[in-house]
Amino acid sequence: MSREPKLSLIPLGGLGEIGKNMMAVRFGENILVVDCGLMFPGEEMLGIDIVIPDITYLLENKEIVRGIVLTHGHEDHIGALPYVLRQLNVPVYGTKLTLGLLQGKLKERNVDAVINTVKPREIMQIGPFKVEFIRVSHSIPDAVAIAIHTQVGVVVHTGDFKIDQTPVDGQVTDFHRLSQLGDKGVLVLLSDSTNAEIPGYTLSERMVGNTFDETFRQATDRIIIATFASNVHRLQQAITVAHRQKRKVAVVGRSMVNVVNVAYELGYLDIPENTMVELDEANRLPRHKVVILTTGSQGEPMSALTRMALSEHKQVDIVPGDTIIISATPIPGNEKVVARIIDQLFKQGAHVIYESASSIHVSGHPCQEDLKMMLNLVRPKFFVPVHGEYRMLIKHAELAKDVGIPTEKIFVAENGQVLEFTRRTGRIASRITAGKVLVDGLGVGDVGNIVLRDRKQLSQDGILIVVVTIDRDAGLIVAGPDIVSRGFVYVRESEQLLEEARLKVKNALDACADRGISEWSPIKSQVRDVLSKFLYEKTRRRPMILPIIMEV
Repeated sequence: MSREPKLSLIPLGGLGEIGKNMMAVRFGENILVVDCGLMFPGEEMLGIDIVIPDITYLLENKEIVRGIVLTHGHEDHIGALPYVLRQLNVPVYGTKLTLGLLQGKLKERNVDAVINTVKPREIMQIGPFKVEFIRVSHSIPDAVAIAIHTQVGVVVHTGDFKIDQTPVDGQVTDFHRLSQLGDKGVLVLLSDSTNAEIPGYTLSERMVGNTFDETFRQATDRIIIATFASNVHRLQQAITVAHRQKRKVAVVGRSMVNVVNVAYELGYLDIPENTMVELDEANRLPRHKVVILTTGSQGEPMSALTRMALSEHKQVDIVPGDTIIISATPIPGNEKVVARIIDQLFKQGAHVIYESASSIHVSGHPCQEDLKMMLNLVRPKFFVPVHGEYRMLIKHAELAKDVGIPTEKIFVAENGQVLEFTRRTGRIASRITAGKVLVDGLGVGDVGNIVLRDRKQLSQDGILIVVVTIDRDAGLIVAGPDIVSRGFVYVRESEQLLEEARLKVKNALDACADRGISEWSPIKSQVRDVLSKFLYEKTRRRPMILPIIMEV
């Protein structure tokens, strides 16, 4: 009797977190990867630039990875590719705008890749997988869900989506095709859980256009709009309303300039003639004739809006009368930073319109009723909530139960768990290596928990460096001990404390000499222990202590 074929789904990122979305689909000796995103570091990841998925599993099986398919062009779905493609030379498939944005990133990092442009409703044969791309609405054009047809059954991955009946570009989600797949039978549905905690329906992107219209009419001076650079529909609405109100538009911020250029070149932005101007020219125009589109809706430290708020931007000064629209919701964890920027803008005399106080932003993700609609359209045999923190996955699982999917056929998984399916059964089978790889400057993965722990200690209690020169043969201190403090105490105001510390070090060195200890390692340990205990008793702080012993 032949063994029943099995299909494995292996999340490498995006479960129990927002960001670094990556899902491996394995059938026999073939792996297909869906998305390859990054995540921005949390506050505890001091100095880290970005976080990407750990692809150890893919590297161990690199001979059988057939390709990477992309759902859309957001950073949390394509941002890790410049790092991953250096190690994994496989073809990439995506829609035109997604690949347009990706190519800019690859070029910036000198990475070559084989990329294949696909269109909605197109089917690509990638190894044994028939991969179908299905149009969905999202906060960036050219977003697709992906249906993977295998011998075991069909897997539908929604990517990020929203149910928008009146999208800005007129490209409505392909409900018909999703329903057709549901009729034929879908083995597993993987669906976006970002807004699973929010009741009701997600509002249409057009609502923001109406709010822009009203705000532009009321504004008597310059308008500055901060939003996600990748939200092309939002940029389109701002440009359209500005043109209607006879205002010129300037773009500030590197990522915003890049996206506007790529989207315009590929035909995803319709910019009326003579509407766009350089920032220099905008500064020479009457203020009531200007709209500035800028990055910084998340309060990023180096973004254009943050520098404007702190009066550090070279070309844009905030002045009383400016209307500033922050058209985005703070990503969880960014609330305090964004609130601080809003306060700063108010202090500069600007009129600030922000999400919690107006309908200036709508989500690009589905709320509870939209999620139920997707479940009812696709009607899968098994369901796996993806793309969300753990509580969101749990909420989404509850919604699936509400629409009639049996509890035993719903899997709330974690990154690294292997979900194994046959035509009739599903289970969590095993676990593989998955996690975070930290990118710091040019270093990829060279900063780990120990380095972060040291950085945390340095940031909290500072460092104390003890320098001493010893004549090893005579067992005498020739010079020092000298103590250098950084981030621990201010030397001029703590001379007595440091003098006592110096004495403690000298006594420790004498004790080592008396006991005949001449190896540097135990001497350093003794100095560290004595000094650490003394400083904690005196200050209740634990600075990092770095003994440097030189010999003559």
